[in-house]
Amino acid sequence: MALRGLAASGPSSRGPLDEAVAAAEERGAPAVLATGGAPEDDEEDEGRGRGLLRWDGFSAWLHCVCVVGFDLELGQAVEVIYPQHSKLTDKEKTNICYLSFPDSNSGCLGDTQFCFRFRQSSGRRVSLHCLLDHYDKDLPVYLKKDPAYFYGYVYFRQVRDKSLKRGYFQKSLVLISKLPYIHFFHTVLKQIAPEYFEKSEPYLEAACNDVDRWPAPVPGKTLHLPIMGVVMKADTHISVILPTVHEVDLFRCFCPVFLHSQMLWELVLLGEPLVVMAPSPSESSETVLALVNCISPLKYFSDFRPYFTIHDSEFKEYTTRTQAPPSVILGVTNPFFAKTLQHWPHIIRIGDLKPAGEIPKQVKVKKLKNLKTLDSKPGVYTSYKPYLNRDEEIIKQLQKGVQQKRPSEAQSVILRRYFLELTQSFIIPLERYVASLMPLQKSISPWKSPPQLRQFLPEEFMKTLEKTGPQLTSRIKGDWIGLYRHFLKSPNFDGWFKTRRKEMTQKLEALHLEVLCEEDLLLWTQKHTEVETVDLVLKLKNKLLQADREHLPVKPDTMEKLRTHIDAIILALPEDLQGILLKTGMT
Repeated sequence: MALRGLAASGPSSRGPLDEAVAAAEERGAPAVLATGGAPEDDEEDEGRGRGLLRWDGFSAWLHCVCVVGFDLELGQAVEVIYPQHSKLTDKEKTNICYLSFPDSNSGCLGDTQFCFRFRQSSGRRVSLHCLLDHYDKDLPVYLKKDPAYFYGYVYFRQVRDKSLKRGYFQKSLVLISKLPYIHFFHTVLKQIAPEYFEKSEPYLEAACNDVDRWPAPVPGKTLHLPIMGVVMKADTHISVILPTVHEVDLFRCFCPVFLHSQMLWELVLLGEPLVVMAPSPSESSETVLALVNCISPLKYFSDFRPYFTIHDSEFKEYTTRTQAPPSVILGVTNPFFAKTLQHWPHIIRIGDLKPAGEIPKQVKVKKLKNLKTLDSKPGVYTSYKPYLNRDEEIIKQLQKGVQQKRPSEAQSVILRRYFLELTQSFIIPLERYVASLMPLQKSISPWKSPPQLRQFLPEEFMKTLEKTGPQLTSRIKGDWIGLYRHFLKSPNFDGWFKTRRKEMTQKLEALHLEVLCEEDLLLWTQKHTEVETVDLVLKLKNKLLQADREHLPVKPDTMEKLRTHIDAIILALPEDLQGILLKTGMT
């Protein structure tokens, strides 16, 4: 199996928004999965060449693989965890057990694929693949690892089997990972799960050994990922083209509600509590993931659960009536939730998602009091009044596509670009204002701490919207000011601004290092005492450590210059001090 183009590029001189937008727009170069054919020797040996231990390559992609079966006495149970040394707490195992099977009311016969997401237990040891985190920082938000959560990618099989007491064979093969590569892992499961159900454990062990030989998921690289290669002629490949590693079929998910897609975009942007009630885990997980992705390149910073059950460890926390519903998007299938969550302010009830080409009846916005059971008619149940006027152009464009039987993939491209331009129009004024909070470069002195960013003042920002607001790039009218005021109180703004502030603070630290390197530090030491010189050396070493630890955006030659400065200062000191300083930290 080969994965080409991880839909991301390395760092560039463009801003974070530009890079994210470009990454979203430039997905023309497809990722490719291919079974068969040997990878090039240098790439096959790359993992071992990096000096990684056995299973380190596996850990860069997956935490573990689980097999969940149904036991007549125990109910759902984890039958196999591979590799066997993989650590899962009892709480994590319980979550995996219940989330890996559809609710009994879903009636999923045959093979079903879906995705879930659950909280990692606190106190979990940092795994070795965190060494690869410096690659993560160059990825667009939709490809970054999830540090506090695991994703579960499920291939569930339920078929009649008279030889079993229950009369059914029920089993799930589950890939547990921190990576949000939804489309990629579902495609991997399609390759290996059917074979596993026939051949059992030895096949699973062989597949995991293949994954362990994969190179790390590095942005901007072409990766060859062999998995259970089939025997073929030397000059042929069986290929599955993947236009993306992470996206779901956006139009298929939004199809029943595309008249209200702009309102749903607002609800997701503002981090409003949102429930998707669906007939099966496949539909609930795809719809939740589509909602989270609709504000890309902005990251959705609240919790989201593509498939949520009454057995989930956060069930009580998320369904309590003693406090307001939390900022979270839940995908559910159990009828019990229609009653349990009827106090939530926004509920999307969807029917069966139609195959590509079939268009379901458009649902209406309805009053929440009309939602009594999960059997209620499909609809968006909310009393929310959108801030922005509905964009009739996009609706006409999508309706025209429906009439002309335009493929779902093409409709998804139109809808994705619409959401992207809407988010871009909204976020650019914020990016522009936040950039103005950066101190001038001439205010950075080598002999003082780096200057602080100016404070974000909401009213000052609001005043900038009159001349440089979203009206410059968007045709949509409405109460943009009201939308911004609401957004500034949301978890998404809080998460976005903390990320930007961290990036800018790191940029200031990097600029401070560059200014330091241009100074004649040896001359400075000749005018100061030994104590002050030793203090300078220790501070410079700490700067080097910080730059390395925090992956500061420092030019390589700046780091080299600083090491040269440190070495020159140490060599000018008495020998006894030289010995001590050379042993202290790194040079």
